[in-house]
Amino acid sequence: MLAASAKISRSTCRIVELMTVRTRFAPSPTGFLHIGGARTALYCWLEARRRGGEFLLRIEDTDRERSTDAAVQAIIDAMHWLQLDADNSAPIFQTQRLERYKQVALELVAAGKAYYAYESKDEIEAMREAAMAGGEKPRYNGYYRDRNAPFRDDPNRVIRFKNPLEGSVVWDDKVKGRVEWSNTELDDLVIFRSDGWPTYNFAVVVDDIDMGITEVIRGDDHVNNTPRQINIYHALGARVPEFAHLPMILDKEGKKLSKRTNSVSVMEYRENGFLPHAILNYLVRLGWSHGDQEIFSREEMITLFDAADVNKAASRFDTEKLLWLNQHYLKTDDPQTLLPEFEWHLARAGIDTSKGPAPADVIVALRDRVQTLKDMAERARIWYGPITEWDDKAVAKHLKNDSAVQVLQSARELLVGCEWKPAPIHQVIEQIAAKLELGMGKIAQPLRVAMTGTQVSPSIDHTIYLAGRDVALKRIDDAVALAHS
Repeated sequence: MLAASAKISRSTCRIVELMTVRTRFAPSPTGFLHIGGARTALYCWLEARRRGGEFLLRIEDTDRERSTDAAVQAIIDAMHWLQLDADNSAPIFQTQRLERYKQVALELVAAGKAYYAYESKDEIEAMREAAMAGGEKPRYNGYYRDRNAPFRDDPNRVIRFKNPLEGSVVWDDKVKGRVEWSNTELDDLVIFRSDGWPTYNFAVVVDDIDMGITEVIRGDDHVNNTPRQINIYHALGARVPEFAHLPMILDKEGKKLSKRTNSVSVMEYRENGFLPHAILNYLVRLGWSHGDQEIFSREEMITLFDAADVNKAASRFDTEKLLWLNQHYLKTDDPQTLLPEFEWHLARAGIDTSKGPAPADVIVALRDRVQTLKDMAERARIWYGPITEWDDKAVAKHLKNDSAVQVLQSARELLVGCEWKPAPIHQVIEQIAAKLELGMGKIAQPLRVAMTGTQVSPSIDHTIYLAGRDVALKRIDDAVALAHS
């Protein structure tokens, strides 16, 4: 494999005619889609959309020990849920491009820009130790750089890139500004490992050239890779894309975001009841702003976002702010647009909605009282099944007295024939209050306990309405019996 006699193509790399702006999101499928990765994907997507370009998805799955099909699907599912679908009809997988990487590596060898090296692991370690003993950075010493060693079948065989020995790598980062890196700080990196797979820094350059990527937007943990990659671009005679390295996302204590302190999986946020557009609205503000504006529609994000406006400083993840945003959308969105996601949560909670109120009506009743759809689904349970547990304190306080029984009996008489809508039900409650000369609290609380088994619910007219006439009358009868027990 990778023998020197392999056929070398005329061009060092296929140069894609760049007709448009192209960005890409290139996760490694070694786990779920991290919330930081979702922000990167969003910024790449917005930059492409604002400039009328294309957004592509690439799966960097050359880490065969850690990459899994389940992780690939988890990433695709999360991207789809966030509605950050890529313009390529199917993701590009690095494992399907192995022959392409071999071809380009051999072209570099043939051009004298890369070479075979055969040191064992022990020899490499000895080099590093010698460098550190001399007060230098641990690195490869270039032993095979100018030996023109031919291809041979050797388990230690790698291909190394001839990094320039002089000068600097300079680029104008859209976020960090001018960055300069001396070539003396870089050794001759391996571009093809002894296991027959390309290394990250090599494969990503070949991919970005072949995909015609014009803008590389990624986390600033990749800054150290960028000078190496730029040198490979130059060696291949390819156009170097623009770079934007995004600052880290920290937790509220200023530490790196981790599962120990926050949910970090995008789909975990879905499971916890967050809306996809609330997540996107929150993420777009983690490093970028437009004046003091907090609420952004998808269209506004596309129009206003510019990677060059991203802040250099790290951002702190504030769950309370995210909850506030989520509730804003619960309160203001058309209930019909929230239905698919709410029904997903109802099903996840094991709630059968075939016998009960329309879920859209439940959204209207509960959205001022909850911050997440998960909480909404749990609170909705009372309208889709019997009361399984009564709050003893609520029963003792609001049912075990004569006025409560009068309220319940009067309500039953009037509810039998009233129009079954919240407004007429509210009129019934007002009639009872006037008839019994009681405040609204004395009317609402016995009915609330009767409908839910607790003393907490949305407005009493909506609570009764959502139960349905037959169920509401049955629950009033049960409450009266409980009051007399």
